[in-house]
Amino acid sequence: MLANLATSLFQHGRIRTTEAKAKRLRPYAEKLITLGKRGDLHARRQVLTKITDKAVVHELFTEIGPRFENRPGGYTRITKIGPRKGDNAPMAVIELVEALSAPAAPAAAAAPVEETPEAPAEETVEAKTEEAPEAAEESAESK
Repeated sequence: MLANLATSLFQHGRIRTTEAKAKRLRPYAEKLITLGKRGDLHARRQVLTKITDKAVVHELFTEIGPRFENRPGGYTRITKIGPRKGDNAPMAVIELVEALSAPAAPAAAAAPVEETPEAPAEETVEAKTEEAPEAAEESAESK
């Protein structure tokens, strides 16, 4: 059960489950991420004994492990979201901590890039407006 939950966590970045399962999953997943940070063959084989999906193991060692390289621990966050409809079981979301901050950086870098093309666009609009009165004069002269 924990291996399947960890596989889903690494695939999707966050999963919704019961609080009890999330609390059991946290140390299990964090140990696997620590092995992913090591990145050697022995660590990869140790992870493969627990997670059998090779694509997820590859993602763990190439994307998730390097992303947490400077973090000494605490790779996951558990957020309580209230009871489940039906059986009233307490639910929680467990997610990788750095997953939310990674998309924010490219969006901030994209904002200054958008400002530069706007300045030349205004010049072309002015040039077109200057040409328009000349065209109007030429059409008036030809009549």
